[in-house]
Amino acid sequence: MLILSRKVNEKIMIGDDISVSIIEIRSDQVRLGVTAPKNIKVFRRELFDAIKAENKAAVESTPIFPELDLGLRGEPL
Repeated sequence: MLILSRKVNEKIMIGDDISVSIIEIRSDQVRLGVTAPKNIKVFRRELFDAIKAENKAAVESTPIFPELDLGLRGEPL
């Protein structure tokens, strides 16, 4: 892990097109600004973990109407 010290209005660059700006430092909280291309998804870690858990649950869930054949097995609709 790389650990850096930054002050308000200073930035960290990740590659050529992602920058992380220090917006505000208040007691035990730091406000960050992230500038990245639209094709790069940026999430808070707790939201990222929740999305992963939901996706995993969706993949593992049983279909509500298993009798419906929606052509998911490569068969024509």
